[in-house]
Amino acid sequence: MSIDIAWARAELASFLKLTELHSPPGLFSASSRLSNRGGEREIVASAQVVEQILDRVLPRWRKEIPDDRNKRVNRWCQHREAVQRVDAVLLRDAEVRERLGDDAPQLSAAAMHRWVWDGARFLWGSGHFREAVTAAARKVNAETQNKVSRRDVSETALFQSVFSKDAAKPGQPRLRLMADDNSDTFRSVHRGAMSFAEGCFAGIRNPNSHEDGLPELPEHEALEQLAAFSVLARWVDSATVDTA
Repeated sequence: MSIDIAWARAELASFLKLTELHSPPGLFSASSRLSNRGGEREIVASAQVVEQILDRVLPRWRKEIPDDRNKRVNRWCQHREAVQRVDAVLLRDAEVRERLGDDAPQLSAAAMHRWVWDGARFLWGSGHFREAVTAAARKVNAETQNKVSRRDVSETALFQSVFSKDAAKPGQPRLRLMADDNSDTFRSVHRGAMSFAEGCFAGIRNPNSHEDGLPELPEHEALEQLAAFSVLARWVDSATVDTA
């Protein structure tokens, strides 16, 4: 798991301590509500960090963990249960993977190119994986348009133009992944980038956006699709712009 486990567990422990319920000194009424040990501002500040840890380790915690006790008992009940679950995951993650015989590298959406994860993260957190991939595709398209200052074409047509092996023309800049040395490598790299981009939009983005009634993508398949757009985003981001 690509996370500083010791730091994360310390943040979770601090939050649990701040939100622990107790009877304030001097209150003896049986009907009195229990109070958190920490002050509200201190708890809210801690929650800002803790929620990011929860989103990373247990992305659907807001849906999977009931929040009915938030009103009846204390507003932080759902957070506390999520924190306890995530702490157990972090504590035993390495052990569980070793015992189950699966110690393969893990793919983290948060480690993908920032355009992809920025586009996908909010929908991903709510379990809308297919829509998250579509949003990531739109983000990559928009950032590519920004880089070459074009709004007249998009998606497949855009990438066919920017990765074209032909020289740049007025109003049609090119993205170069390497210098044009008239080599087979230059032609292969840009032909491959053009074909890869076309595949991403024709084979992933378009079906996700235009087919009604499709079932939700399994999370691991959505991660694979995000990874494809992350590769494309890195190529675009690292390319130089060649203008006429």
